[in-house]
Amino acid sequence: MSIHMPDYYDSIIKGVATVMVSYTSLNGKKMHAHHQLITEFLKNTLKFRGFVISNWQGIDKITSPPGANYTYSVEAAINAGMDMVMTPFNHSEFIGNLTDLVKKNVISMSRIDDAVARILRVKFTMGLFESPFTDLSFVSHLGSQAHRDLAREAVRKSLVLLKNRENLDPPLIPLPKKANKILVAGTHANNLGYQCGGWTITWQGLEGNNLTTGTTILSAISAAIDPSTQVVYSENPDVEFVKCGNFSYAIVVVGEKPYAEVLGDNLNLTIPEPGPSTITNVCTSIKCVVVLISGRPLLIQLYLPLMDALVVAWLPGSEGQGVADVLFGDYGFTGKLPHTWFKTVEQLPMNFGDPHYDPLFPLGFGLTTKPIVVE
Repeated sequence: MSIHMPDYYDSIIKGVATVMVSYTSLNGKKMHAHHQLITEFLKNTLKFRGFVISNWQGIDKITSPPGANYTYSVEAAINAGMDMVMTPFNHSEFIGNLTDLVKKNVISMSRIDDAVARILRVKFTMGLFESPFTDLSFVSHLGSQAHRDLAREAVRKSLVLLKNRENLDPPLIPLPKKANKILVAGTHANNLGYQCGGWTITWQGLEGNNLTTGTTILSAISAAIDPSTQVVYSENPDVEFVKCGNFSYAIVVVGEKPYAEVLGDNLNLTIPEPGPSTITNVCTSIKCVVVLISGRPLLIQLYLPLMDALVVAWLPGSEGQGVADVLFGDYGFTGKLPHTWFKTVEQLPMNFGDPHYDPLFPLGFGLTTKPIVVE
């Protein structure tokens, strides 16, 4: 309760209108059928006055296999406190089952009245009956330079510097813009789709640079450095190429491919290949900073000693310039970890305050740098 609940308290106090129930279970009971949490706790204890909506086909998954007893699923979900149900493929069956259950008084009319009142309250509050259609007057502003500038600011403020090797004098970051030749490597350096992650244009996201307008990290680096500095990009160079390249330093950008929801489930939480190979080939040969693109912590302990610097960039989205802003010292690093970074997956779940809390990096960790002052 002390770990996950505070944000719910705050959101409900501020008037959040809808809560979606997850596919998960608690102590073996599916959340979509959990009367104690949905009705007793969320609605009665927290005084939530908005409406509760199911996940996509969420009530089907109350049974195993999903949909094995759909009538029971409708009964369990509605009586648990579900107000609106996402039934993308079988709405006629849902309506038929619900109507029959109400006629038989398995689901009370008062429960239906409560659900309808909650939905209508939100719609009235939003003014949907007076203005039912979307206001398109600001559509032309979407993707404007002001929006992109704000997104770029969000990127540089969210990046977290986890390592900046102390035995280098000065430390590697901020990187010098003027150098003979620098190497940019990694699958994620020149891939806008990887930067954006899942739920971008499509459900699972896309690969490549044709999905939307934006700036890759490679392009941002090229724009940020001194015009005299040569940039060489190689997605997965071998050791010989790196050693013979006469590079001043390298920026390695690796991470996970886009994912969303259940298709992102991963019991190993390792950096996918060729990321580890790229880190090893580059960082054992020359000074390197690794930029990790990922929506969650990954196993990095094995590779950490190879890196001179490590930056967690999360999913920076379309504005890769925000990464270059802090790498080269136009702005300083200020970001802090919003959650604990584990050493091994065997430690999970692990939360700040646990009796045997032993993370690789604790909650709130993040090194800082100062921007370079140009005189």
